[in-house]
Amino acid sequence: MPALLLRPWPWYVTGALIGLAAPMLLLVGNKLLGMSGSLRHLCAAVVPTSADFFRYDWRRVGGWNLIFALGVLTGGYVGAHLLGAHDFALSAATRADLRALGISEFTGFLPTELYSWLALAHGRGLLLLVVGGVLVGFGAGYAGGCTSGHAISGVADLQPASMIAAAGFFAGGILTSRYVLPLLLGH
Repeated sequence: MPALLLRPWPWYVTGALIGLAAPMLLLVGNKLLGMSGSLRHLCAAVVPTSADFFRYDWRRVGGWNLIFALGVLTGGYVGAHLLGAHDFALSAATRADLRALGISEFTGFLPTELYSWLALAHGRGLLLLVVGGVLVGFGAGYAGGCTSGHAISGVADLQPASMIAAAGFFAGGILTSRYVLPLLLGH
């Protein structure tokens, strides 16, 4: 197996490849690169419902997207488990910032005090994981796509709404990590 596949690639290579994939999808098939619509397509395909939101031709609109999502999951599994690409590390500055908030245990790059089955047993972990996940899902649906979809595909397509959405996602992330997370963690 080539050594190139056995180690993480630099950000400037992978970022450029993702950045080129978005306009290429637009040019070749008039498709947008994004993942948040995959759950809607999957529900429309397998969950019998009378809700108008799920009644559409998911094969025409999102069939390719489901295959893409399966490829992303498969690639992540292959990279992490078969190629050994799981040497993630948080920077010393990030660890110091998290320790200042009372978070000191990590599994790889995840703080186990927030992201584990044990964390779900506590109100704080339940709030961060479940309520936070619902809010992210609702926000992605309300904004017409997730952060990646807007910031990569929408910006590549020069859509003003995507540029505003991407700026809003990043501003919200900065404000949340600076002001809301310390409140949730009690600091």
